[in-house]
This record gives sequence, C-alpha cells and structure tokens, in this order.
Amino acid sequence: MRTNRFWILLSFFLCNKLWGQSQDTLNTTFQDSTELNEVIITEQKNNKDIESGFLRSVEQFSIYAAKKSDVIRLDDLMVNKAKNSGRQIYAKVAGINIWESDASGLQTDIAARGLDPNRSSSFNLRQNGYDISADALGYPDAYYVPPTEGLEKIEMVRGAASLQYGTQFGGMINYKMNRGDKTTPLKINIQQTAGSFGFTNTFVSLGGTKSKWQYYTFYQYRQGKGWRPNANFDAHNYYADIRYAVNEKLTIDAQYSMLQYIAQQPGGLTDAQFADNPKQSSRTRNYFQVKWNLFATSLQYKITQKSKLSSQFFGLIAARNAIGNLNNIQQQDILNTPRDAFKDKYKNFGNETKWLYTYKATEKQAFVFLLGARVYRGKTFKKQDIGDTTSLPTFSFFKETLQDGSAYEFPSVNTALFAEHLFTFGKFSITPGCRYEFINTMADGKYREIYSFNDIILRDTTIFEERTRKRHIFLAGIGASFKPTDQLEVFANISQNYRAINFNDVRTNIAGLRVDENLQDEKGYSFDLGWRGLFRDIFNYNANFYYLVYNNRISEINRKDTLTFIAYRYRTNISKSRSLGIDFSTEIDVLRIKPEISKDYSLKLFCNIAWLNARYSKSEEEAIVGNKLEYAPDWICRGGVEFSYKDFRIGTGVHYVGEQFTDATNAEQATVNAIAGKIPAYYVMDVNASYQYRWFTLRATFNNVTNNSYYTRRSAGYPGPGIIPAEPFNFLATLIFDIGIKK
Repeated sequence: MRTNRFWILLSFFLCNKLWGQSQDTLNTTFQDSTELNEVIITEQKNNKDIESGFLRSVEQFSIYAAKKSDVIRLDDLMVNKAKNSGRQIYAKVAGINIWESDASGLQTDIAARGLDPNRSSSFNLRQNGYDISADALGYPDAYYVPPTEGLEKIEMVRGAASLQYGTQFGGMINYKMNRGDKTTPLKINIQQTAGSFGFTNTFVSLGGTKSKWQYYTFYQYRQGKGWRPNANFDAHNYYADIRYAVNEKLTIDAQYSMLQYIAQQPGGLTDAQFADNPKQSSRTRNYFQVKWNLFATSLQYKITQKSKLSSQFFGLIAARNAIGNLNNIQQQDILNTPRDAFKDKYKNFGNETKWLYTYKATEKQAFVFLLGARVYRGKTFKKQDIGDTTSLPTFSFFKETLQDGSAYEFPSVNTALFAEHLFTFGKFSITPGCRYEFINTMADGKYREIYSFNDIILRDTTIFEERTRKRHIFLAGIGASFKPTDQLEVFANISQNYRAINFNDVRTNIAGLRVDENLQDEKGYSFDLGWRGLFRDIFNYNANFYYLVYNNRISEINRKDTLTFIAYRYRTNISKSRSLGIDFSTEIDVLRIKPEISKDYSLKLFCNIAWLNARYSKSEEEAIVGNKLEYAPDWICRGGVEFSYKDFRIGTGVHYVGEQFTDATNAEQATVNAIAGKIPAYYVMDVNASYQYRWFTLRATFNNVTNNSYYTRRSAGYPGPGIIPAEPFNFLATLIFDIGIKK
C-alpha cells in the first residue's frame, strides 16, 4: 500500500505543479461568488444522434477493414456505471453471453460464439492497447477490470482478430480509458453511488490539458455487503495517465493502474438449495484477494506525412490469493478445520511496436500497410496447498512444507511478427494478413498425489517435474469489403486461430476437478460474412454470419474414480467443434425520421438477436458427438427503449438468454454436487433514469425489476462449487458533479 500511496501523491503533485494552481486558489474559485467567471460548467453530452457502432477501416495503428467489430461508447449509454454491470454495458452488442456470478462488479465474465465466459479468458483483453490479463499467453484470466466511470469506450473485434492480437479464439477487447479534457487545464468529476445491500461507490477524477501536457487520473473506492450472507467486498482502484507532446511529431505517454480488493464468497448451491432459497449460503470462510499493478509507457512518432510509428512497453506485477472450502457443496464446512489455499504471483513485461504506412497508387487507389512486432516474457508462481484453520482472510498455508498440493514456476516466452495490407480500389478493398509466433512455455515444480478411501491412504507420491514446450506457429487470413456508399458496407473474411495451453492450465488441485496432463494446443479458423451501415444518423444496423471451427477443444466431462467411485469432472482435449450463427443488431431514433420534430425529444429503440448452433463434431468420446457446446445458448435476445426530453432521460432494457448445458455430455439432470446440469432459460428487465441540471446529474437504476430468480453459471471451483445465483431486484442512485476550470 505504501507504493500505491506514493503513486497517488506523485500524480496529484505533478498535476498541481504543471498547472501552477495551488489548493488555496481552487478553494477561492469555488467559494467566492465574485469569481464565477473563472468556472466553466461542463455540460454532459446528450447525444441525439445514432453512432455507427463499429470501428473504422483504420483506427490509430490498427486495421479493422472487413472485420467484425463493435464499439461501446460509455457516454452514450444510459446505464449506472458504478457497478460494472456487464448485462447493461454489453446490451447493444449481439451474441455476448454473460455470467452474472459477481454482484460486486469486480469481475466481468463474457464470451461469444460458444466459447467459455470464465473470466473473459476467450478474449485477448487489453487496456489502451496493452495486456491486462494474468498471463496473456497461457493464463489469460482477467482478474482486473477497469471501472466503467473511467472508460471512454470499449472496442471489440471478433473472428479475424488473431492476426494483429495473437492467440485467442474469441477475439480482442480493448478498454479505452478517458484522457484529460483538451478544453480546460482542470476538470473535476465526482460520482457518489449508494444502493441496495450496503453498496457504496465513490469515484473522483481529475484531468485536463496545459501547454504540451495532458493528464488524467482517478481514484475509486467500492464496498458492499452483497445480497447473500458472507458476500462482503472492499475494493480500491487507481489510475494515472500523463501525456507529453514533445513536438508535432513525437508524443510520450506513461500510465499506471492499481486494483486491490478482498471479496468474501458465499459459495455455490445445490439445485435443492436454490429452489428452497437462492439467498442462502453454506460457506463462511471463503475469501478471494487480488492485487494488480499495471505499468505502461508508449511513444508515437510521425515519421513523415505517410508513415508513423508506435512503440508500447508494458508490465504487470500482480497477485491472486484464495482460501476456503472447495469441497462439494453438499458437504458441510466444519469450523476450525483446514481450508484450501491458492497463492499466485504474476510478473510479466513486453513490448509491441507497430509501423503504419499510408500511400496512394492512384487517385482511386489508397493503400495502408501495417507491420508489427511483439516481445513478451511472463512468469507465474503458483502454489496450492492446505490452508489454515481460521475463518479470516489470512491467505496462509497450514505449513510451509508441501502437504497436499503443488508448487510451481511457469515461465513463458513469446515473440511475434505480423503484417496486414489494406488495398483499396474505389469502392472495393481487400486485406490480406499473416502472423508468425514463437511460443515457449515451461514448468518447474512439484506436486503431491494422495488418494484415500474411508481414511485409508491408497497412494501417496510427491512428483517432481521440469517440462518445456516450444512451438512455431504461422497464421494467415484475408478479408474483402465492398462499400457502395459511405454508410453501407458488405464484408467477408477468413482467418486462422490458435490458442496455446500453458502448464498452468494443467496443474490444479480443486476437489471435483482433474486435468489431463497431456493437454494439446487448440487450433482452428473462423469465417465471417457481414452487412452493416448507418442511415442519416437515424438508425444503424449490423448483421453477421460466422462459422468457427475449433480443433482439440479443451472441455470437461463427468467421470468416476476407479478406486473410490466418486464422481469428478475431467478436463481434456475432448473434441473438434464447430459453431455457426447469425448476429443482428440495430438502433433507431424514431423521432428523427421527421426533421420537423423538436430536437429536444429523442426516442431510441434498440434490438439485437443472436442465433447459435454450436456442436461437438468429432471426438473419441462417442457419447458427446453431436452434443451442444457448454454455455452456448441457441438464442440471446436483448432490446430496449430510451426516451429523452432535454436533460431528462429514461429507458428500459430486456434481456433473454436461452437454456444452456454446462458439460459436454449435455446432462439434463443436475449432478449431486450441482457442478453439471442444465441452466434454464431466463429473462431480466432493468430500468434507468437520469436528470441533468447544469453541473450535476442524478441517476437512478432499478435492476431485475421483476425480481426473477435465476442463475447463469454452475462452477466447479471458485466462487462455488455449485450453482451461483444471480442478483435479485436491487436499486442504485448516483449523484455526479462535473466541473471545469476556465483555460
């Protein structure tokens, strides 16, 4: 915490020095009515126009031509941002499956196209273009999610994202953070939220521009009791960004992000417990802790009018700790007995450099060439063993010597070269691309295997291992686009995908879950065919057909121990799979159709529909061939209405998700431990309202207004095991102050 306090104080000190304004001067400005001319009331944008909803062909240092993309602009969303509600944030993006197992908003679990939503690990997750996951190569779980209040937009690319961003089948998500306001040396934003179940959230940000300097920083504190017993959480989030324009050609940027939180986890439920009372909890000693420190510095250099260079250095120093009883949920948690303990440390660093060259062959032929290189080094320190016997969040082991777990180091090395070229011939364009990757994953450690039955030890072995796996991967793809007008596009692309497993995927010690030690890398390809456009700023539309082939798919099946006959889930390369589907989304402002209607009014309708057919197509496990993929509902439908009159806005959203299976065998009936079984279809409705008066805004949110009882996940480990019920009806209210100092 001392290091984090130092960064906080340093950022505010620099902001104060750079603009030469003392705290006394600021206080006088706000308190003395005769100085009101020194204060700018910053109105929030009340945008009546419909945005395109997708990325342009070339943005910054990336080529998105002929790719399936989505853009979520946070200022345009009529949602309460304090809780990071994935259901509302991604409401206008078709085909996103969301786990609602974290009512605190500290976690985002999303996926698409029949992939696994767990910690959004199917996506390549980035913030301002650099990695934020635990290990981008082999352990891509996202324990860090930036607060929505600090975001400008969220960029998503699906399908053909592998060529620019590396080995993930889901695509890429980039959280684009806010930057300092260019119109003022100091803009202050204060947001205070209170809600049901003891939820409070405080967000304070400062930002601005002075001379060649631009800065933005925020601090967020979030806490709550949770809607179930044993669900307290406490989180601190800090971010600082300082940007300096050396001259017209060169800009240097430095960023730091910090997240620390402790969350108590009430555990999962059996089907009988959920039917009886979804609010109950049978775990009082389960805790989860995250300490995340992200560093990044970048330079952008405009070499000539036609070419520019970007080089970004990034690093991560982080830890993830967990302790609790992870035995089958039907087993009672006896106090003063040992718990399961997990302690991870992550140390990663890397660089990604891009060169973009734009040129014209003729007046009607514009070409863009992108060349990039990536160097990445990661190391995960992982220990799993018997924890202490207390009921506190101590995150300590019962003994320092290995008792019943494992202790490992997992180094990983990745170098990559990639290139794409956009050829534009009038209304038609073609974009070929390729990527080369060298991946080396290593493991060095030991684990202890103990098998017992009726307190009789059948086998007790400590195994030492040192393993290395090197790969050379070449990926290729091509896309084509036809734009008959500036606001209409038809596109198609096909691209290879790859996901490398890390030994960290292999070594686990969770009751009820076992992993194949000979897991193989996953390979495949994706095809997209799309039609999208914008009509006179009145409505947009985005229709997309996709086909995803996934070889060596890693999944879980139910098995029984040959010695104890106890059921468990076994993770292995079980099959080849294919997913095909159609995504369609649209948004229209019906009052803008007739220009004579006052611009003070707006009535927006949005709707998106996703149909998915995801099946296991080939496997040595004959019983699963033709079965549906896990967490791959046939239908996901979302829609809503948003009405505004001047500074008042109100809207509602409805979300429907079809039934899902949670294991490859497509078990209809739930297992006794509740980690496998069907998830029934469900729907949820939310209502949001806001009113803005000069420099403050009041927002109110009513979530799950019909108070439906449902769940979206069955967990084999944390935060379960068992059914993780979604949150019932709850309420949030936010007061926002937005003030800027005159330039």
